[in-house]
Amino acid sequence: MRERLPEYLKRPIINTETTKNVRMILRRHGLNTVCENARCPNKNECYTKNTATFLIMGNVCTRNCKYCNISCAKPEPVDELEPQNVAQAVKDLGLKYAVITSVTRDDLMDGGAVYFKKCIENIRELSPEIKVEILTPDFKGDKNSLDTIISAAPDVFNHNIETTKNIFRKVRPQGDYNRSLEVLRYIKANSEIKTKSGLMVGLGESFEDIEETFVDLKNVGCDILTVGQYIQPSKQHYPLGKYYTLKEFEYLRELAKKVGFKHYQINPLVRSSYMASDMA
Repeated sequence: MRERLPEYLKRPIINTETTKNVRMILRRHGLNTVCENARCPNKNECYTKNTATFLIMGNVCTRNCKYCNISCAKPEPVDELEPQNVAQAVKDLGLKYAVITSVTRDDLMDGGAVYFKKCIENIRELSPEIKVEILTPDFKGDKNSLDTIISAAPDVFNHNIETTKNIFRKVRPQGDYNRSLEVLRYIKANSEIKTKSGLMVGLGESFEDIEETFVDLKNVGCDILTVGQYIQPSKQHYPLGKYYTLKEFEYLRELAKKVGFKHYQINPLVRSSYMASDMA
């Protein structure tokens, strides 16, 4: 039997004129969000603030990470008009800070790096004052793809490590822990872009494992850290190890501070793009 969700992980259903307006704008431009597709618990809170995290290049993924609610299947061709539509939605929503993520597209030559660049360019053309954060896959560690990202100069580059080293291959069988670290290191070493990464807890890791990952991220120059509780989307997904208590999250914040992070969001419902503008 699945463990009952603690009260501090529950969120009320919110349906206001603002949340309806956000949904309407997204539908009008034919856009996906990670809020909807990944069943983010903070979706309604973010919608009430007139914001959403855009999910580009479709809503199916070429990888099958065991924790993720996004489907793994053969992707559709990329919509060439999507960067323009994202930029228009950003303007229509009146955003001052935009967050763009994507499914993993291993079927594309550059993993989709050029589409991130096009989104950034289109946003800045329509709304030059907006800051842009991107949350990308690892692009198989391809340096040319990473150079494309660097040339687009996002304000923040986010690539999530997602979990600790000792269970990484179980949770992310098509990923590579060291490759993810190298992606963050390469961006930091070759640009002035702020780097960010995050992980979930509750997958069976120990506090020692978490500290090791914090240190590894700090050692590759990661500026911003996010940590939140894993919530199993269904019985078919990776099993829940435990729900961390609020006191344990307090300990993780102290751990991040001890390792040397100055900017971090560590709470049960934190997700990588949650309150991203405040962190940046």
